[in-house]
Amino acid sequence: MKLNTLLVLWALWVPAAYCSNGPAVARVNGEEISQLRLERYFAEYLEDQGRSVGNIRNPKAYKQLRKAALDALIDKELLWQEALKRGVVISDATVQSQVEKTRQAFGGAEVFARRLEDAGFDEASYAEYTRRELAAQQVFADLTQVGEPDEQQVRAFFEEHRAEMNRPEEVQVRHILIKVPQGADASTVEAARLRLEGMRTRITQGADFASVAREGSEDASASEGGELGYFPRGRMLPEFEATAFALAPGAVSDPVRTAVGWHLIYLENRVEAADVTEEQGLDMVRAYLARQKQVQARLQALAQLRSSHRIERVDDD
Repeated sequence: MKLNTLLVLWALWVPAAYCSNGPAVARVNGEEISQLRLERYFAEYLEDQGRSVGNIRNPKAYKQLRKAALDALIDKELLWQEALKRGVVISDATVQSQVEKTRQAFGGAEVFARRLEDAGFDEASYAEYTRRELAAQQVFADLTQVGEPDEQQVRAFFEEHRAEMNRPEEVQVRHILIKVPQGADASTVEAARLRLEGMRTRITQGADFASVAREGSEDASASEGGELGYFPRGRMLPEFEATAFALAPGAVSDPVRTAVGWHLIYLENRVEAADVTEEQGLDMVRAYLARQKQVQARLQALAQLRSSHRIERVDDD
């Protein structure tokens, strides 16, 4: 876990006594979630999505993201309260073990103590925070236990989707394009081909294909050295595809005419088709369906908690 993530997470679970600054943005059974707590979490929530507050220009998008962050905090508070209700007990040994892992993650006792102080904690209050977090995690795990997928369902799903699990033959290519307008006369078509032949001669004499593509290709891929990545059959223009799949790795084609112009094609790599075995496919389906069951169980557990407790949102403006 990132160190800045650990710091922000401290603000998520600490009791109200440790994080009561600012007005409430929500109340869960009367327990307040403060503005400060939300703001600390919101920054981390955005970071986990590769965003930052300053980069959100759309007010509607900002509001939706902030609401989602508050929803997550409400869920965390509900889980903690459920842990109290169930009398979940986390042993001192477990707490201390987790605190020690965090201390080591920060690089030792001195840095850890400094970070605790910066975040408004001492050792005792941080240990209490850790106990609270672990209790909530345990409750969530208890609420979302699921059994193994039904084997008949596994088999049926496998039979329905077996063809999709097989990997088709794919090639990885670069290309150079000289465009030819629709309806161009013969001299224009030939001039474009000759330009491409000149580029091919440079390449066969040792010039780097990607460099030549950057200099002379008229395709959008020129800036990437003509790189088109991997693709299976059925994705490209027929003439282009037929040539690409006929090449050996490392070979450069003769000029190929398509509806958009003349191409040189360089085959970088080929991945042969591969069919998954029945055993592999059933294992893949079993893991997929188990994940789906887990996700559904988590959604249902949180929905049940929300519907059976008193939640007041103050931050819906």
